[in-house]
Amino acid sequence: MTSRATTRPGGRSARVQQSVHQAVRDLEAEVGREALTVPLIAARAGVTPSTVYRRWGDLRELLSDVAVERLRPDTPPADHGSLRADLEAWAVQFAEEMDSTAGRTYIRDALLGDPGQGNAARCSDYAADQLKAVGVRAAGRGEAVPDVETLLDVLVAPLMYRILFRSSDLSRAYTDRLVAAALGRTAPPPAPKS
Repeated sequence: MTSRATTRPGGRSARVQQSVHQAVRDLEAEVGREALTVPLIAARAGVTPSTVYRRWGDLRELLSDVAVERLRPDTPPADHGSLRADLEAWAVQFAEEMDSTAGRTYIRDALLGDPGQGNAARCSDYAADQLKAVGVRAAGRGEAVPDVETLLDVLVAPLMYRILFRSSDLSRAYTDRLVAAALGRTAPPPAPKS
């Protein structure tokens, strides 16, 4: 089962999504997370609670949908002139944003209200798209580029593990070591045999 709000709607549906998301952000800033309720959010957004329940199911799924939108990068990765420099800068920014209090809250919300893992896949796609953009740019400069799955496995996965379970040593030296390891690989390691 995927979240009810996984597709990007158009027209009225897009306006409802936008107003409800904005209501969540505004109310969270004004009254705090603990005070959020579907009726309160619906009233602020100018919709009925049944609209929110029909579209998102419950508060947890709504917070998950809002979190996924907040985790979406606003800009393409910066160009620093080489694959290594681009990945190093991207990894530092990713670690800083995801390890912030807001970042960890959004990650938890995205996962907790997502029983079908559709939102988790969307978040993974955001990272993959950013890494693809870095790779395309590097390939255009004639650089050898690891495949995106290798970058996800060797660079993003350890960062996410540390952010979620062991928030320590997310220094520039650590992210640079991950980039070096990712660039030292030409293919992902074989899957473990079961």
